[in-house]
Amino acid sequence: MKRLVLSLVCISALLFLAGESVSAGGSGETSKGPVKLSVWGGFPEMEAYYKYAAEEYKKVKPNVEVTVLTHPLREFEQKLSATIPSDTAADIIEISMYANQKFIEAGLIPELPAKVKDFFSVSGRYSDFAKANNTYKGKFYGLPIFQGRTALFWNKKMFQEAGLSGPPKTFAEMAEYAKKLAKYDGGGTLTRSGHSLRISGQGSGVAEKFWFVLYPMGGTVIEEGKEKGKYHAGYANDAGRKALKYYIDALYADKWDNHSMKHDADAFELEMTAMFFRESWVIGDIAKKAPNLSYDTATVPSDSRWARITNPVNLYVTRSSKNQEAAWDFAMFLNDPKNLLWLLDNVGWLPVRQDIDLSPVIAKKPQMKAFALNDPKYMEFGYVGIAPFDEIMTKLAERLVSAYLDKSLADNPAALAKTIEAAANETNEILKKAKLYSE
Repeated sequence: MKRLVLSLVCISALLFLAGESVSAGGSGETSKGPVKLSVWGGFPEMEAYYKYAAEEYKKVKPNVEVTVLTHPLREFEQKLSATIPSDTAADIIEISMYANQKFIEAGLIPELPAKVKDFFSVSGRYSDFAKANNTYKGKFYGLPIFQGRTALFWNKKMFQEAGLSGPPKTFAEMAEYAKKLAKYDGGGTLTRSGHSLRISGQGSGVAEKFWFVLYPMGGTVIEEGKEKGKYHAGYANDAGRKALKYYIDALYADKWDNHSMKHDADAFELEMTAMFFRESWVIGDIAKKAPNLSYDTATVPSDSRWARITNPVNLYVTRSSKNQEAAWDFAMFLNDPKNLLWLLDNVGWLPVRQDIDLSPVIAKKPQMKAFALNDPKYMEFGYVGIAPFDEIMTKLAERLVSAYLDKSLADNPAALAKTIEAAANETNEILKKAKLYSE
């Protein structure tokens, strides 16, 4: 009997040690034999980070091989729609909660295992905003890795030439600055936009960029109704009409942007626009493509409120992974402070972890400061964790693209209001179909 007890104690000790062999820091052995992990992502610039981290991980886990595959975001979202239900996705996928929500609600994505939940729940490590973003029915899904926060990029040389001492503080001021910064040829054709707006494209991105303007003006895409957990369109109001008017005036009244111009990061790097909104990854892109560009960043201007969008991007281990423990260990290794500083410095995406000292990178790249700013007066908003939200954004984007081409909306408040009302009605119909509508 004593020998039996002793044997059981020894076995328990061995099992305990085996259970401790995989840690958040990536120490110990994940497995005695070779382990192969695959990582898929929808942000091609992140490929460099995953490959860097895989090499660092191999120093402590030499038996683990990590392969990385990235796609443009919209293509990647379509790929996940085909592979997650069929259990043919990678071990680790990188995606925002809103795009993964339908799979979570369908029971196709596992919640965080206990060890990872403990890592995620450490006080001060992640903000309440990030925790709420990763929660569905009281359970945590996904481990945050980086976040898309909005800031205003502005060309210092162009501002100086226009006699402007610094970035705009309000949306009204930004529109006035855009008029002064725009340039035209002898025939009146726009050759440099004052502010590059997102006015075309596929997917929900057009609606997201409209949201950048809408929310500070007092509206939002959907807001909670009288019933908790149910929603209605939050832009069939003065804020929605004002935000659309901002775009229409820019295109057809003040003419500081148009459909013929280059847009977004390309336009800014080629000095074909003076301002635009985007996330911190552009800083890394500028370092590669336009290293001599004279520019800075600023917080989003205010209107009725001062606010920026924050969109955490998370790592999920799929239910089909044959190496789930090793996959989660690598996901936590990707969240190691040393690795996240490399990410910020070399790629430009801002980590979600808020317990890391970012000052060494900000000292080298002061343009990061506007993204890293945390101020209780600077509101954060983001995607709502319901399955139809991506459909709502995509349908709204389609309507906005058409509206931006409609010259008849200029100086036509009634037509502009009708356009907003029709879009909001469609948003509400989607919510009703999903039984998520409330006045």
